Amino acid sequence: MSQDILLKVDNVHAHYDKSHVLHGVSLEVAKGETISLIGRNGSGRSTTLKAIMGLLPPSSGSVQLNGRELAGRPAYEICRAGIAYVPEEREVFANLTVEENLRMGEQAGVDGTHKWSLQDMFDYFPRLKERRNTYAGSLSGGEQQMLTMCRSLLGNPQLILIDEPTEGLAPMIVAAVGECIQDIHRKGVAVILVEQKLAIALKVSSRMYVMGQGCIVYEGSPHEIVNNEQLLADWLAV
Repeated sequence: MSQDILLKVDNVHAHYDKSHVLHGVSLEVAKGETISLIGRNGSGRSTTLKAIMGLLPPSSGSVQLNGRELAGRPAYEICRAGIAYVPEEREVFANLTVEENLRMGEQAGVDGTHKWSLQDMFDYFPRLKERRNTYAGSLSGGEQQMLTMCRSLLGNPQLILIDEPTEGLAPMIVAAVGECIQDIHRKGVAVILVEQKLAIALKVSSRMYVMGQGCIVYEGSPHEIVNNEQLLADWLAV
């Protein structure tokens, strides 16, 4: 990889109680790069994001951001180091307004990262501006997804982990989320995307990792993956 490495995940294993769910996952993300983790449900994609974020501490292995070891650190330290996380469950603060939720996500970030503002978020998703004084618990699923992505960006991260952002959303919102991810990339923020819709992942990613049974089984460009019929049949077809 010609660019500087931002994130290096090396031989990460993780468990839920006695269940061994990640079996030596290794991947790299360059500064400003967008990659996708793809695979069937249960392949370990979301668990990989949680292991990186410290929500499921690795039982062994290494997670380094800019050469700094983060494995075993609590999630709030990992966030402050420059990684943001957009969970599939959205997890908005239901009893706070849209604007209060967004303010909860604000932090200065590290030098050299793009500085995101509240107005940037309203430019991405004008619906959030319209509902800035509405309690987040009253929002639709699509509006909550917008809110969660924007709250994470306001932490001014170097890397954002996005888990299934288009799940259950209307096509118009799916398109807006895709445009947002592409603009995040254009502004120099690296992205790891977990996405079930292969078309979205192919459109926004420079490289893709295919996961199966808790392992990385293939790495390649979107072109290489979409033209590998055996790979699609073995690891991606439902």
